[in-house]
Amino acid sequence: MSDALNITFAQLNITVGDLKTSSRKILETLDNAKNSDLVVFPELYLTGYSPEDMVLNKGFLKDVANAADSILAATEDAPPFLLPLPVEDNGHIYNSVYFCKNGKVEQVIYKQRLPYTSVFDEKRIFTAGINDKPITLKGHKIGVLICEDLWGPEVCAALKENGAESLIALNASPYEDIKMQKRLDVIHARISETGLPLAYLNILGAQDDLIFDGNSLVMNARGEITYQIPAFEESVDTFIFPDTEKLSPITEISREESLYKACCLGLRDYVHKNGFEGIVLGLSGGIDSALSMAIAVDSLGAENVKAVMMPSPFTSEESLSDAKACADALGVSLDTIKIGHLMEELENTLPQLTGLAHENMQSRLRGLILMSLSNQYPKYMVLSTGNKSEVAVGYATLYGDMCGGYNAIKDLYKTDVFALSRWRNTKSQVIPENIITKAPTAELRADQKDEDSLPPYPVLDKILHMLMEEDMPTSDIIEAGYEKDTVLKVFSLLKQAEYKRRQAAPGPKLSAKAFGRDRRYPITNKYSEDLS
Repeated sequence: MSDALNITFAQLNITVGDLKTSSRKILETLDNAKNSDLVVFPELYLTGYSPEDMVLNKGFLKDVANAADSILAATEDAPPFLLPLPVEDNGHIYNSVYFCKNGKVEQVIYKQRLPYTSVFDEKRIFTAGINDKPITLKGHKIGVLICEDLWGPEVCAALKENGAESLIALNASPYEDIKMQKRLDVIHARISETGLPLAYLNILGAQDDLIFDGNSLVMNARGEITYQIPAFEESVDTFIFPDTEKLSPITEISREESLYKACCLGLRDYVHKNGFEGIVLGLSGGIDSALSMAIAVDSLGAENVKAVMMPSPFTSEESLSDAKACADALGVSLDTIKIGHLMEELENTLPQLTGLAHENMQSRLRGLILMSLSNQYPKYMVLSTGNKSEVAVGYATLYGDMCGGYNAIKDLYKTDVFALSRWRNTKSQVIPENIITKAPTAELRADQKDEDSLPPYPVLDKILHMLMEEDMPTSDIIEAGYEKDTVLKVFSLLKQAEYKRRQAAPGPKLSAKAFGRDRRYPITNKYSEDLS
C-alpha cells in the first residue's frame, strides 16, 4: 500500500428531505477540502436518515437523482468523495453510496445487511445488494461499509478477500445511553477478524424521536483510537488514514451529561426543523417541568421559552415560590394564569365531578390554556413534561398534562430526572434545591403525594426497567425480591396505559427500549402471566 491518505469526515446535521440544503453542504464541504484525498459523508446524507416511505415516492426518487446529477456536474475539480443516497435500479431501491471522482460515478456500493429490528425497518423499503468490492484510490484499496454492514463479519470478510487494505464505515447510528460501548465492541471485533484499520463516520442530528450523536472515530489495526470527533457537535475535519502512530484516547463524558446533551439536541432539532421558534410549557414548581425548562433554555435560549404557572386552590405557596425561583435562575419570564375560577365554572356545569374526574379536570384546563397560547403564538410549540415512569404507568392525564408537540424527557425515568437535574446544577444552579429534595406531587387534591398512588420511584423504576428493557416475566421480578402485589400492580398499570402512550407526544429515544418504535405492544390484550 502506498502512503497514507488525507481523509475528510463530514459529521454534519441535515433535515430529512431537504435536498437543497444537503446538496449545498456537500458542495461547500468539497470546496473547503480541496487538498483532501477523499471526502466522506454519513449514510444517506443526501436525503437525511431515515427517509422511510418517502423513498417509495417516485417523485422523491427523481428529485434525489436530479440532485445527485447536479452535484456531479459541479464537482469535476473536487476531490474524490463518497456520496450516500437511495438509488433505484430495475424497480429495486437500494441504500447506496456513489464513489465519485472527476464529476463521475466511479463505483456504486449497495448496502448488504438491512436492519429490521428496534427502530429500523429497512427491509420494507430497500433491497439488499452485494457489497464485496473495495474502491481504489491512489493505490489504496478501501472497503466501504454502510452502517449495518459493519455489525456482522461477512461484509468485512468479503471486502478483505477482494483486496481491501482498510475499511471506512458510513453510519446513521442512533444514540442510546450505552450505544457507544456497543459500537466500540463491534469495531474492535471487525478489526480483530480482518486485521484492517477502520474509520467510522456517524451522522449528527435529531430526526423525530431518533438522536444521532456523531461520535465518529478511527481505529488502527491494533484496535487503538487514532482520531475522534466529539459527540453532539458538527465538524468537518481531516485526518491521516491509516495512522498507526498518533493515538487519541477516547473522550468520555458522564452518562448524565450524555443524556442531557441528547435531550437538548432532540428538542432543538425538533423545534427548528419543524418550523417553530420556541416552546411554551406549564411550570408547576415540580422537578419534571423544571428540568424540561432547563433543557429548553439550553437548547433554544431563554428568549424563546414561555413559562406559565397555572395555580389551582391546591397549589402550595412552596410550588409558587419554587417555580418563580427556577424561572428567575434560567432567565425566563413567568406568566401566572389562575384556574380556580375556571374550575368553579366546570364544577357548576358538571356538579357530579368527584375524585379522579375532578383531579383530571384541572390538568385538562391547563392543557387547554397551553394549547390556546400555542395557537396564539403559532411559532411556539407546547412542550409536554411527563417522565418515562409516569408515561409507563399512565400517571398522566390524556388531553391534560400530556398535551404537547414534543416531550424532551419522555425516555427518562424519574430517577434519571433527579440525576440530570443534579448534574445540570453542577454547571450552574438553575433548579432550586427544594425542587429536587421535596416529595413529588401533582397537587390535584389536598396533601397529595405521588407515592400515594405509586411505589417509591427507585422501586418503580427498577421494576419498570426489568419489565420493559429486560422483558422479564413478573415471576422472575418477584423472585428477585420485589413484593408480589407491587410487581403485579405495576405490570397492570403498564398494560392499561398503552392507549394513552399511543396518543402521547414524541420524544427523544435515549434508552435501548423507548416507547414507540422500540416497544410495540397491542393496546387491546388480555395477557397476564399465570403465576399459579
